[in-house]
Amino acid sequence: MNFSNFFISRPIFATVLAIIVTLVGVMSMRILPIEQYPSVVPPTVSVQATFPGADAETVAQTVAAPIAEAINGVEDMLYMTSNSADNGSMSLSVAFNIGTDGDINTINVNNRVQGALSQLPEAVQSQGVTVSLRSDSILMLLALTSPDGDYNNVYMQNYATLNVLDALRQVPGVGNAEVLGGGEFAMRIWMDPDKLAQYDLTPSEVASAIRAQNTEIPAGSLASTPQSEPRAYTYTMTAGGRLNDVDDFREIYLRTNSDGSSLRLEDVARIELGASFYGIDARLNGSTMTPIIINQQPGANALATANAVRATMDDLESRFPPGLEYVSPYDTTLFIDASVETVIKTFIEAFLIVIVILFIFLQNWRFTVIAMSVVPVAVVGTFAGFYLFGFSINLLTLFALVLSIGIVVDDAILVVENVERVLSEEDDISVMDATIRAMKEVGGPVIATSLIMAAVFVPVAFLGGFTGQIYQQFAITVAISVALSAVMALTFTPALSAIFIKHKIAGAGQSKFKRALHTPLRLFDRMFAGITAAYMWVVKGLVRFWVLALALTIATGAGSFWLYANTPSTLVPETDQGIVLVSVSLPDAASLDRTQRYMEKLSAEVEAIPGVEYSSAIAGYDILSGAVNTARGIMFVNMHPWAERDLTASDLVGQIMGLGASIDGGSAMAFNVPPIMGLSTTGGFTGYLQSFEGATPRELYEASLQIMQQANQHPALSRVFTTFNVNVPSYRANIDQQKALSYGVGLENINSALANTFGNGFVNYFSYQNRNFQVYLQNEDEFRKTPEDVSRVYVRGGNGERIPLSEFVELERQTGPAVVSRFGVYAGAQFQGNPAEGYSSAQAIEAMEQVVQETLGTNWGMGWTGTAYQEANLGNAATLAIVFGMLMVFLILAAQYESWSLPLAVLTATPFAFLGGIGGIVLRGLDTSVYVQIGMLVVVGLAAKNAILIVEFAELQRKEQGKSIREAAIIAAELRFRPIVMTSLAFIFGTLPLALATGASDVSSHHIGTTVAMGMFSVATLGSLFIPSFYAMIATASDWLGRKMKGDKRHSSQPALEQDQH
Repeated sequence: MNFSNFFISRPIFATVLAIIVTLVGVMSMRILPIEQYPSVVPPTVSVQATFPGADAETVAQTVAAPIAEAINGVEDMLYMTSNSADNGSMSLSVAFNIGTDGDINTINVNNRVQGALSQLPEAVQSQGVTVSLRSDSILMLLALTSPDGDYNNVYMQNYATLNVLDALRQVPGVGNAEVLGGGEFAMRIWMDPDKLAQYDLTPSEVASAIRAQNTEIPAGSLASTPQSEPRAYTYTMTAGGRLNDVDDFREIYLRTNSDGSSLRLEDVARIELGASFYGIDARLNGSTMTPIIINQQPGANALATANAVRATMDDLESRFPPGLEYVSPYDTTLFIDASVETVIKTFIEAFLIVIVILFIFLQNWRFTVIAMSVVPVAVVGTFAGFYLFGFSINLLTLFALVLSIGIVVDDAILVVENVERVLSEEDDISVMDATIRAMKEVGGPVIATSLIMAAVFVPVAFLGGFTGQIYQQFAITVAISVALSAVMALTFTPALSAIFIKHKIAGAGQSKFKRALHTPLRLFDRMFAGITAAYMWVVKGLVRFWVLALALTIATGAGSFWLYANTPSTLVPETDQGIVLVSVSLPDAASLDRTQRYMEKLSAEVEAIPGVEYSSAIAGYDILSGAVNTARGIMFVNMHPWAERDLTASDLVGQIMGLGASIDGGSAMAFNVPPIMGLSTTGGFTGYLQSFEGATPRELYEASLQIMQQANQHPALSRVFTTFNVNVPSYRANIDQQKALSYGVGLENINSALANTFGNGFVNYFSYQNRNFQVYLQNEDEFRKTPEDVSRVYVRGGNGERIPLSEFVELERQTGPAVVSRFGVYAGAQFQGNPAEGYSSAQAIEAMEQVVQETLGTNWGMGWTGTAYQEANLGNAATLAIVFGMLMVFLILAAQYESWSLPLAVLTATPFAFLGGIGGIVLRGLDTSVYVQIGMLVVVGLAAKNAILIVEFAELQRKEQGKSIREAAIIAAELRFRPIVMTSLAFIFGTLPLALATGASDVSSHHIGTTVAMGMFSVATLGSLFIPSFYAMIATASDWLGRKMKGDKRHSSQPALEQDQH
């Protein structure tokens, strides 16, 4: 090739080009973000609102429903869910298409929410509705602790709010930092009903007095314009002002008597600087802690951000008061770091193995060094491609680079092996001339094979959604590395070959030591010659009996398809990330104290398990429904680093489930952390059962019980349960409105009195340390324990008399839901479950939908979220990717060979690729996953690459040497057998470290490593046998058709010629 000749004659130019590519790659590597997965989680916008004192059904009906109806159908929305809890809180999440701008999504949602504000209760509007872009990517969990018990939870929570959060939010890469469970400072006013009665006061009058005296009033200004006479100064006046501390609130006047005496707030209530929320109790290894959740900004470098967070916390810790410390009980970057370390170790192992394989085959250290010199250039240079395409360094791109070692070395092997062959055939040829001739022969195949590899992967990059994001980074990584390897094979490799390869006559001038060193290699050559002879015997037989070859290939293809269709599949395989989640459940309406005591016992048992490092227990939060609930809790159980323990995540899950059942009073359900945080909470699937006819909560609950019973009897489903329950004990305040009106008491006064005594009665705000915090009014604990305490609460009647609430309010015991969920605009019962052993996630989702249809009919359905949504909408994306890849291979080969038939000979290698890939997965007992599908694509490209080498050389033999089709096929098979085996073995052994990896991300490595190693083994052993036969068959058929068409044309034109002659 003239292109290569330029670089052969200018080796320094070629070397400089390689150095520049490497340097650009190194510079790009330094600034690329590092994360576990690319951005495959749909951007999510969160809407939060609070209706103090309202139950779950009321919040769902009056807050969640109007907001959901307003947001529904917002641009690029995928799905929307909401949870309304019986503590008055409402949390709504809107998931958007992957790749959309999160900030634009937030603006669009906020615009819809603003339009719905007028429909919300006044109490909700006064508290405000917040709309924010939520990052589901939890980077780490920090915990403030007081080992000696010097500080209580309220102090630590507020120390974090006032002194830690702002500094953390300013760390580059941190999306958000917040204290889990809130609990920030609030002025708590604990009223004594007996004292209120003694002084003839009602709760509403106390609230009014606080509002009147805790306010900022602009009173105007002195000497402001216009003025009759000019003044030298103008002064602003204020009246009152927000109160700042407990003493200020104690001095609030409730009444002043004519004798000069007065009644202050401290006379009827206890005032303290407390917490706004007491519903969550968090402990680390049994000690009180304040958990701080750190979310990562999209596209940020996880490792760099985590290091910056730790550095910031170390700096802040130096200013902590004595007895206050921080730890990091949950850190996702430990897994990312360990995974990257595992892949780098695998990379080095693969690199060394490929060197050994090449040396055995090439038997010359110079050839080996020249071939391997392409690897660092192509692999490191690929990082520059990452920067251009906006990719990150993640598991997918790193796996792609490990596989690239075996792929990029192929082109260099082709060049070096061909130079060696030319030199061995002609003793008097110079090394430069041998290199030029070798490049003339293999330049075309190098370009063709590189185009083929790119063609297999590039169409995948245009797939949309979740699959597109996953495939895209892997595919383009391989395509970039292959393109760079092709450029290097056409420039750098021939330049090095011309300089460093020495032309030695076989056996001449070798020392005894070198001959002794080469003895094992000569033995290998003899063994390989025997293998080649056996290979050629089979090839000749298959070329002759092409019908048998065709039948065997069709059977291989059908068998591969059957295996693939009947192997369980999952989206992304679960892996041991060093942490286990535990959801704790106690009987409905259990108190926070009771939940905390159960979790304390469970934590102590879990911490005693060898291999467990931390146990973080948070009582009062339900991870399954995402709502605050005193009868629920969540635990994060951290294990020691992978190298320091024998315990696996799966083993720990089983042990914790057993411990939970052995402790009286509750139950515990343990889960491995989902592979992609933000797509799933507990692994498995998450969906919502919903009625399209607007069923009542009771009807929805009864339907969910039927579905749960039927689903757990289905062979494809396992551990299916619903979080929806309408049997949570509660009380309902029945108000006799007619009687209340007869006393001259308005309904709003009754509601206000109930909220201010039994609930968190929000009054207004006060200022503390340059921030605004809330003021809450509530009865002391001893006056809100039983239904009889209603009689101690008074309201003012129309005649000015105080009237006990018990006159027209009766508390009735009832049951209702603790959390009401909605999917879209319909109420929904949340379901979670897993596929049964031997079934795929997709089959489980299909089974759930089938159970719903058969049990409840067409007016009911399932709405899916997270991983389940992606799987339900995945369709045949993987099949499309492979079909498009093969189509592109066909079209490029058709263009190159100027033939529609010869590319078919190349594509006949693909059934053997599929057989090996899926066969390996089945033999190892693994599921098919995105990694397996990606591996299949790689093997399809490599199968085509091997086939091209045989077909290309067979065509050369026919056209330049005048060989018959059968002779050409047999000679090409013999000539190309050694380089095919060499490149195949280099690739297979290069990917074995992936297939046999241990440590972090080992399961993912096994999926992709097994697929490509076994697929390539099948292609090298079986594909190489059958391709010559198919080439001979297709070339013969093509020639016959060509002759027939020419004959028909000649025959049809003959009568016309005869007529012209007459």
